[in-house]
Amino acid sequence: MSKTTNIQSSGNQNLLKMDAIIIFIKNPQLGKVKTRLAATVGNLRALEIYHILMQHTNIITVSLTNVERYLFYSDFIDNKDIWENTEYHKSVQLAGQDLGLKMASAFLETYQKKHAKVLIIGSDCLELNQGLITEAYRQLSENEVVIGPASDGGYYLIGFNFDLIGKVSEEVLKIMFWNREWSHERVGQEAIDACEKMSLSYSFLPTLTDVDEEKDYLKTKHLAINAG
Repeated sequence: MSKTTNIQSSGNQNLLKMDAIIIFIKNPQLGKVKTRLAATVGNLRALEIYHILMQHTNIITVSLTNVERYLFYSDFIDNKDIWENTEYHKSVQLAGQDLGLKMASAFLETYQKKHAKVLIIGSDCLELNQGLITEAYRQLSENEVVIGPASDGGYYLIGFNFDLIGKVSEEVLKIMFWNREWSHERVGQEAIDACEKMSLSYSFLPTLTDVDEEKDYLKTKHLAINAG
């Protein structure tokens, strides 16, 4: 990571064995977010909806207890946005276009900081709530992997219990994320296949809808949580 902003009040001693959540976001810029959505609603409305998605994700994660929050921006760190600098460790995603390498790198960072149970989410799902995130951590108390399937065949959440996986954790991350294609309907199944290949125990959260197209937003917009 080329740039990092650390939470001022957190020392490494406090991070040990705490749960962690990784959040991937795109810097909200006109014409650069939710392009499939923009194809029907226009770039400006797509940007407005993306702000709604980010605010929802912020609200359901900021009040998680005993969880360290790692926010990874697509392009640059913004220290004046809605993500409070005292609540989120801020970094920039690994350079390049490979989403798998970006996710593996973020997970590796949390593994090296000795976090045990670690989740990753994006900022695309209005059906995701704090209760489901808490349930994911609960499932990781008994399983090595938890998957939150998305209705389009991908997943809105995936997480690992590095304590249960043990010394092969780095190899697991490589097999799970390296040399893969993304944005197709078998992404979720390929994650399951990888778990089977590595004999990892895994469990599922409910299937939810990511907001990629206008129909997805119309279906789930009533669930959006805002600061007001």
